[in-house]
Amino acid sequence: MSRILNTQTGQLLDTMNTGIVLVGSGLYIRHMNTAAESMLGISRTMANDRNIFETFPSMTRINKQLMMAWDNQQIYFGRDMEIVMEKPHRIIIDCVISPKISDDLSTKYLMIELYQVDRRLRIYREDHLLSQGESTRELLRGVAHEVKNPLGGIRGAAQLLAGELPDSQYTSYTDVIIHEVDRLQSLLDRMLGPRQLPRLEKVNIHQVLEQVRMLAEVDNEYSIRVVADYDPSLPELDADTGMLQQALLNLVRNAIQASTGEDQVVLRTRPERQFTIGHVKHRLLIRVEIIDNGNGIPEDMVETMFLPLVTGRKDGSGLGLAIAQNLVQRHDGLIEYERCDGKTCFIVYLPTGRKNDTGK
Repeated sequence: MSRILNTQTGQLLDTMNTGIVLVGSGLYIRHMNTAAESMLGISRTMANDRNIFETFPSMTRINKQLMMAWDNQQIYFGRDMEIVMEKPHRIIIDCVISPKISDDLSTKYLMIELYQVDRRLRIYREDHLLSQGESTRELLRGVAHEVKNPLGGIRGAAQLLAGELPDSQYTSYTDVIIHEVDRLQSLLDRMLGPRQLPRLEKVNIHQVLEQVRMLAEVDNEYSIRVVADYDPSLPELDADTGMLQQALLNLVRNAIQASTGEDQVVLRTRPERQFTIGHVKHRLLIRVEIIDNGNGIPEDMVETMFLPLVTGRKDGSGLGLAIAQNLVQRHDGLIEYERCDGKTCFIVYLPTGRKNDTGK
């Protein structure tokens, strides 16, 4: 087949954030840029010279538009098209289909521009989670300062009172006061999270997950298996092992408690490329999924689930998710929640260290 693009044009397309797929005669894929590879989860080497519908069956929705664009040499649009990737993941895109002529003017082809709609919504949600976490920590620091000083005074007064009581039988009351003050101070410390900065070292995420899996199974009273589905090609990352283990263990324990019947919790790792967290675009992240078959988070709690003291369980403290999010954000990462195909999935994104500031 003749070349549609020269090398310079191909390099130019690779600098674009918009996904570009070029389709030639017979609707065979002739070229994909880097953004399309990342968006669609397939390399151009694998996709080239394959029929677009065989490669992406979900795109049959725009079959008519593609054929009309090819026959009539007119521009057509497709909106809110769902493309199913590796389950349980899928993306929603808008697309523009434009007829083109090759650089050497000898070959007709179609250019499909892909705009990931759900990604824009996800970036907005990520910004909200990050700002929500920072605002919450600022509020808690202020509350803790105002509350801890009076609590210290109450505790000291109770100790002095215990020493002055004429009858030792009354000291049980002062013991209750001291115990409750200590409990409240401990609760405030947990809400604020660890004060020290992460002690970063090279960490293999699968070693951390295996330790989490062992701890979760030892402490598991529900007879639910924790199953590993790891991608061994993932690189090491810079992380504080203790903090990371605590965050993941909180999520796994929640998943075990949420699971129904004799089932399993799945720990899955995959690479995530060209992914933005906040205003930073990372070339490569580690994606850790904790999947269970529970009922998920109630709809009225989805926006606030990572705030302290928010819980859907009667016996829950409402701190597990908040602490986990705080610990992951200390690693420039993020935790997200998805509900798909009847399963609950908490997704932990952890940068491997290589990133590009988007400035957006």
